[in-house]
Amino acid sequence: MSKMSTDLARYALNGPTMGTRWSVLFHAPSGFDAGVVQVDLQAAMDEVDTQMSTWRPDSELMRLNGTPAGEWVSVPAPLLDVLRLGLAIGRASGGAFDIGMGDAVTAWGFGAEEASPDRIRSAMEARRVPAHDALEIDGTRVRKRVPITLDLNGIAKGYGVDRLAGILGVAGIRDGLVGIDGEMRAMGLRPDGEAWTVAVEQPDPERRAPHSLLSLQDCAVATSGDYRHWTDVQGRRLSHTMDPARGAPLAQSPASVTVLAPTCAEADAWATALMVLGAGKGGELARRAGIDALFLLRSTCGIRSCGIGRLFGDATTAVRAWEG
Repeated sequence: MSKMSTDLARYALNGPTMGTRWSVLFHAPSGFDAGVVQVDLQAAMDEVDTQMSTWRPDSELMRLNGTPAGEWVSVPAPLLDVLRLGLAIGRASGGAFDIGMGDAVTAWGFGAEEASPDRIRSAMEARRVPAHDALEIDGTRVRKRVPITLDLNGIAKGYGVDRLAGILGVAGIRDGLVGIDGEMRAMGLRPDGEAWTVAVEQPDPERRAPHSLLSLQDCAVATSGDYRHWTDVQGRRLSHTMDPARGAPLAQSPASVTVLAPTCAEADAWATALMVLGAGKGGELARRAGIDALFLLRSTCGIRSCGIGRLFGDATTAVRAWEG
């Protein structure tokens, strides 16, 4: 393995997507045409953004949002895949993950517009129908049974990560690490035969530092937290994660939830769902559903962790404390 690794060159590619940047790390024989892969990776990210962004008025998602309830709309396959998965996890989580919270996201200022007291009031007073009951899919067509505004920010980045991994696979790359922000997916192993190392961030809004380290092989990871994207309302910091039961940001939540799953789209959505449910109900659901989850909770003594599942339940095999 060591001799083979010396014959490989390291390639680190990145580009813009969804208001941030995607990144890809892999090793391939010297002379590998990374330029072609870069073009394909960026094209895939542009497609995801064009179809699923709420910041682009001409995106396929916004076209669907603008269609009256009861009217069928044909949507492209990638968007359809994300909608199906979002509805499935919404149903499995009892509505904790809800892709129909777009009106609340916009009202509270987490979208493309400033926060609006009138819209906030409307979002909190609205009689909500969960997206998995409000949206109907028939083949490649989608329609809203009732008026609803869709938002895929809790799953689109994870799906984008999966697309990055898929592009590498098509290029013949079986081992690599791909990511968009805190959503990551590990493919195979490093050239030295070891698993890829990914940090779980300390939930500190003032600085970036690792809380613990994960060793990942053929696995995706996503983290939802209250410390990066938030708004200040009357001196109170509110997380960007919406509570479907209130039409408002979570009033109480874990500091962060990290989930491991086969795909990053699943990890992304489930991290949001468990963030909404909290360590109590969320932990119970994770155990029942066989989800590997790490809850970081704030207490008077600082941050404490609660691991759920086959991997996080055994801190000696999957996660170790940061010793930097």
